Amino acid sequence: MRKIKIAVLVSGGGTNLQALIDAQKAGSLLSGEIALVVSTNPNAYALKRAKSAEIASVVISKAECPTQEEFEARLCEVLQEREIELIVLAGFMRILSSDFTKKFAGRIINVHPSLIPSFCGKGFYGLKVHESALSYGVKLTGATVHYVNEIPDGGEIISQKAVEIFEGDTAEVLQRRVMEQAEWIILPQACEKVCKKLINGD
Repeated sequence: MRKIKIAVLVSGGGTNLQALIDAQKAGSLLSGEIALVVSTNPNAYALKRAKSAEIASVVISKAECPTQEEFEARLCEVLQEREIELIVLAGFMRILSSDFTKKFAGRIINVHPSLIPSFCGKGFYGLKVHESALSYGVKLTGATVHYVNEIPDGGEIISQKAVEIFEGDTAEVLQRRVMEQAEWIILPQACEKVCKKLINGD
């Protein structure tokens, strides 16, 4: 059975990468396989997760590729070498240029920790998203998986899941709940959906 070759791009702990690895092991991510993990951070715990799962990994650091052009050229090189067909951004702390996103149109997805169009776009990442949701006073937040284009968090939505906010929540507590109740569920599901689509040539 043909499987879509996936590269997961990470910068930190790699909890969403782990959710994808677990889904692959459980057989719910069936139409794709994680062929590569790329990190911008040589100390990212995500690299240890990749090693434990026997998945190849590559580090493209700022020291090695200081400019956006150099970084993206190296990234393209690595992706082509491994014949990658789908790129998953999972806690990836770098904005990709429109040149890059156009080159891989319909083949890059991202998970964002809010219900887009709320609390998204430039500057909204990590705890900042949850801090904003709490200070605004919304009662529901969640996560979104979307296609990546030249606008930060601006691509077509693939999947969303809502998560309740409780009184007394801190940004850290909310972040954990959004990961457990939304991100780790919808990212593997969306990944399977997009892989199927790519196999069928839709």
